[in-house]
Amino acid sequence: MRLGSGTFAACCVVIQVLGVALFLRGFFPAPVRSSSRTEHQAEPPAPEPSAGDRSNWTKLPPPLFRKVVIMLIDGLRDDFVFGSKGVKFMPYTTYLVEKGASHSFVAEAKLPTVTMPRIKALMTGSLPGFIDVVRNLNSPALVEDNVITQAKAAGKRIIFYGDETWVKLFPKHFVEYDGTTSFFVSDYTEVDDNVTRHLDKVLKRGDWDVLILHYLGLDHIGHVSGPSSPLIGHKLREMDSILMKIHTSLLSEERETLVPNLLVLCGDHGMSEAGGHGASSVEELNTALILISSAFERKPGDIRRPKHVQQTDLAATLAIGLGLPIPGNSVGSLLFPTVEGRPVREQLRFLHLNAVQLSKLLQENVPSYTKEPGFEQFKMSERLHGNWIRLYLEENNSEVLFNLGAKVRRQYLEALRTLSLSLSRQVAQYDIYSMLVGTVMVLEVLVLLLISIPQALSSKAELEVPLWSPVFSLLFYLVFLVLSALHVIVCTSAESSCYFCGLSWLTAGGVMALISALLCAVVSALAKVFADGRLLRKNPAHPKARWSELDVLILLGTLGHVLSLGASSFVEEEHQTWYFLINTLCLALCHELYRNCFLRDDCEPQPCSHVEQGLVSSEPALSDGNIHCNVSEPHRVSKSPTSLDTLRGYEKWMVLASPWVILTCCRLLRSLNQTGVQWAHRPDLGHWLTSSDHKAELSVLAALSLLMIFVLVQRRCSLTSKVAMALGLLGVYCYRAAIGNVLFPWQRDSKDISKPHNLPVLVLSLLIQTLMTKFIWKPLRHDAAEITIMHYWFGQAFFYFQGNSNNIATVDVSAGFVGLDTYMEVPAAFLTAFATFAGPVLWASHLVSFLSTETHSGSALSHACFCYALTCSFPVSAYIILVTSLRHHLFIWSVFSPKLLYEGMHVLITAAICVFFTAMDQTNTKS
Repeated sequence: MRLGSGTFAACCVVIQVLGVALFLRGFFPAPVRSSSRTEHQAEPPAPEPSAGDRSNWTKLPPPLFRKVVIMLIDGLRDDFVFGSKGVKFMPYTTYLVEKGASHSFVAEAKLPTVTMPRIKALMTGSLPGFIDVVRNLNSPALVEDNVITQAKAAGKRIIFYGDETWVKLFPKHFVEYDGTTSFFVSDYTEVDDNVTRHLDKVLKRGDWDVLILHYLGLDHIGHVSGPSSPLIGHKLREMDSILMKIHTSLLSEERETLVPNLLVLCGDHGMSEAGGHGASSVEELNTALILISSAFERKPGDIRRPKHVQQTDLAATLAIGLGLPIPGNSVGSLLFPTVEGRPVREQLRFLHLNAVQLSKLLQENVPSYTKEPGFEQFKMSERLHGNWIRLYLEENNSEVLFNLGAKVRRQYLEALRTLSLSLSRQVAQYDIYSMLVGTVMVLEVLVLLLISIPQALSSKAELEVPLWSPVFSLLFYLVFLVLSALHVIVCTSAESSCYFCGLSWLTAGGVMALISALLCAVVSALAKVFADGRLLRKNPAHPKARWSELDVLILLGTLGHVLSLGASSFVEEEHQTWYFLINTLCLALCHELYRNCFLRDDCEPQPCSHVEQGLVSSEPALSDGNIHCNVSEPHRVSKSPTSLDTLRGYEKWMVLASPWVILTCCRLLRSLNQTGVQWAHRPDLGHWLTSSDHKAELSVLAALSLLMIFVLVQRRCSLTSKVAMALGLLGVYCYRAAIGNVLFPWQRDSKDISKPHNLPVLVLSLLIQTLMTKFIWKPLRHDAAEITIMHYWFGQAFFYFQGNSNNIATVDVSAGFVGLDTYMEVPAAFLTAFATFAGPVLWASHLVSFLSTETHSGSALSHACFCYALTCSFPVSAYIILVTSLRHHLFIWSVFSPKLLYEGMHVLITAAICVFFTAMDQTNTKS
């Protein structure tokens, strides 16, 4: 069956999307889970360690607190409370931390640092999987054991106000609730007012046991303005006054009931220096955690510095405080300062319950649990605990009892720390089978693309795809039967859950048939290649075509980038790789221009013999001995030389100057947005423009940028299109002025929100495209393959010029709400993705426009589609293999996994681009 190169490539990339999706589903695994407790059934509490024939404590201890209020401030990083901002803007909280009845902690959140996984960690004590980054957009109901479910089962009345993520995670758990949309980041006032408006009424009532308040305004300010915005101080002051109101009300209630209450102030995650979150910087991981209660008496002169703990420790602490079982999946340990004022027997009882729960979780997830140091320490602690109980029941109040109790307490705390650490290391179990199936699909597509290069890049841009013959061949049926048998064996013998095994037999059989067909197609194509004796050539249409210096650079650059992805530092600073590649490309183009302009075919200086007005064809002009200087054949002379003097005066100088202008533009763009990890904190032009003191300069820059966009785009537009575009650009400025980004000349100032400082990125992108089109690609007459890869390189570089990185925290969520009054999931997700990948999409669109209008070759778009698919398949396939081999690497979750998500999104966008290429090619063919 004959297919066009573009259609074939589009089909291959779509198959690759399926393979990548299956790999991602297996790679981002399910965290450690306990099978002994479900939502509807709880085990009886473990009794105290045995002490001979004496009866032991077999029930849960009574609650430590009558009521619990959890005040969660989204994005509350630790220095907002314990640093200079806390002293300045949160005086009441600072007083409680330094002199009040409280315990302060710096709680370390684990990846991913986004809201939904962090809420799960706070309430379950478990470590959510990295794939919860995606689930954060639409949170499913939480079915694993958690504090909220335990409290509801115990008959406690829970009230919630705030982020509607809680309502999605815990449906039908709250007797009263009011959810607010968490993703509409442009709103930082009403989103908190909707929470506080219920506060006075609820605090006066006594018909609740747990009150949860989730404030979103601070996080929203961070997303749109960053942590240095003056709005941060106003919001912290507002939160401080709310905390004082709650604490005062709880204290007045305690005077009547004489039973202590607990107020918890915490954050779900921190905030990066750019205002985002999701990754592993210290600012995103460290959050404030303050436990406030009259039960925590403080002696005069008692200085309590914030201790570093894990965020997962809160679940066990809340469970003990409410008299509930500790969630079965919790990997956290009790925050001991909260119970150190209780009698020693109660302290040891609490520690023993926590240690038993952790040891059971260890047994269910680690086969060799008996060899774990934490388990050995737990058993030792339990034996010492039994001895202490025997002495205690004998009413032995000697110093021996006191010293033994202190020893048991230390032993338990060390065992808890070690058990928690061991479980955290066992955070996930990879679905190797699903990963393997996805990897096979991706690699088969890559090999098929590589083998098809000679036919796909031929002048006809068509290739013979053995689509039906492999399906009816004996090899296909043999492979299909073998794979089916392996599938049955793996799925029936697997001890852990497997996503691919959970699919229906029809779906799994379809995947097996697809893999078998791809394998047969690869074998058939290889047999044909060897039979024909063809080797990989740059242009199969010209057997004598040679690889030029530019071709070698493109090949080595692409392969070098792929190899660099195996190092964590190169992944973190990938933008440096692309900046180096496009700078080198510009220098190589400059060398090529100067050589063709100043050297005749015998390599002697002469006027330019290569620069021409138009792009005659998509074939490689520099490979034709009649056109360019062939150093190996100095006797060959150009038959139809053209002179630089035939161009207009300024044009010939622009041809020579354009590479340097492009290099200058790239250098300016590098200074606009610092990105990556190592130098992301350093000041750049973007920080200067987004400061409140330079709003006038930003306004002028925005106006000039929009004007330049009109000048660069309007050349090929009709009068109606020009008017429409002018009105649209004017509307962009008016919208930005209306929401306070920029100013009109008659305005003094406006509210401080996000800044459109990235408009110059779009302007310089259009400028570089114009220069490359008119003064490089046309004169040098590059073929479609070279032009496609150049577009791919510049698209990747502009992804980082925008300020993006391989860190999830750099995703600009506020871009998803431009023009929206309320949160709408699909438009917001589309706008966010489109804004994030605007660079690659813009350059891919220009590639289609360029090849459709500037070349007379009907196969140009097909060649471009094939080359684009192949260029994208290299890094995706290689990275899948790399992360599989590095899955136990120290930085697998903080560095490699976020990049894997970006690669998955990139291959999806590539599939959409290839489908678009194919559609345009079909349209041009019909017309």
